[in-house]
Amino acid sequence: MKKRKSVALLVETSNAYARNLLRGVLAYTRTHESWSIYLPEQQRGALPPDWLKGWKGDGLIARIETEEIARFVRKLDVPVVDVSAARFVPEIPFVETNDRSIARIAFEHFHERGFENYAYCGESHYKWSRLREEGYFQAVRDAGHECRVFSSHSDTEAGFSLSRERTRLARWLRSLPKPIALFACYDIKAQQILDICLQHEIRVPEEVALLGVDNDELLCELCTPPLSSVIPAASGAGQEAARLLELMMSGKEIDRLEYLIEPLGVTTRQSTDVLAIEDPDIAAAVRFIRDSACDGIDVHDVLERVALSRRALEKRFKEIVGRTPHQEIVRRRVEAIRRYLIDTDLTLAQIARRTGFQNEEYMSVTFRRATNVPPGRYRKERG
Repeated sequence: MKKRKSVALLVETSNAYARNLLRGVLAYTRTHESWSIYLPEQQRGALPPDWLKGWKGDGLIARIETEEIARFVRKLDVPVVDVSAARFVPEIPFVETNDRSIARIAFEHFHERGFENYAYCGESHYKWSRLREEGYFQAVRDAGHECRVFSSHSDTEAGFSLSRERTRLARWLRSLPKPIALFACYDIKAQQILDICLQHEIRVPEEVALLGVDNDELLCELCTPPLSSVIPAASGAGQEAARLLELMMSGKEIDRLEYLIEPLGVTTRQSTDVLAIEDPDIAAAVRFIRDSACDGIDVHDVLERVALSRRALEKRFKEIVGRTPHQEIVRRRVEAIRRYLIDTDLTLAQIARRTGFQNEEYMSVTFRRATNVPPGRYRKERG
């Protein structure tokens, strides 16, 4: 009998993103060659575990987030794939979600709701947070707006005080212009912000619309109000890391070192369920398109909901939203198709009916025109 390869996973299990990475690795092994997997308990940022010093396996998938871990990994005589954005060992391949794309999706989520004030709250001691900050800041600036930034201090810094940090964050939140679109670097940070907003009677989402990252469903639903969150393709990153490791353990070459996985979208909950559009006609048009795009509506249906001529609607809608009403309808339908492709096993014909298309072919043409990928391939690539 062929001996199974021995693979260790040096990935913590304490947060939703890491757990979904591990689910992706497991999903790969279920459909490809089975591995003997070693998954010890590991905290994020912990020192190298004792077992790593004498480990004799065939391959390793690790979140390398400290120089201590990096030094041990460099000594290993086995293939290693990194699943951290920190890049402590730049000479080995790494797989990460595309943080700039996460930031872009966050901006678009707010921009389509009509916000003109934007802010970002991050933890600059993490590279992934800095990348999200840079991407969000640039998207806001490109749209002609200003982005205010708050960077939390690390609890490893000398003299760190949780109470002083909360006071500093509360002062910043109170100083922001309202209403404001606030993007938090991840769900845990967003939860901290919500707690401070509740304490200081800052209304969410009316004054501060808040968006996190990771879509940790338990955490998001426990928040008050429930937290909207960007969905990173963590499972897809885990599958890609496993695929690369299998190639390397088989002695095959890989074509590059950097593999960035695109996020899946946004799960909208109450923390961003608001429109900040002052023009009542355009706000009504946006709300109608949001609620009815997949019912097969067109611009004529929108015009029946607002007391505007088509020319006035097109002009004001484009000025405020940045797209025409037709473009917004198509964008909403394409996003719905994305979600059905990723989250369900519905056939393309069934998805076409649910998103307001007359047939599968028309839906496929529309989706491919918007994404440059046919829907069948899109589903396959995202597992």
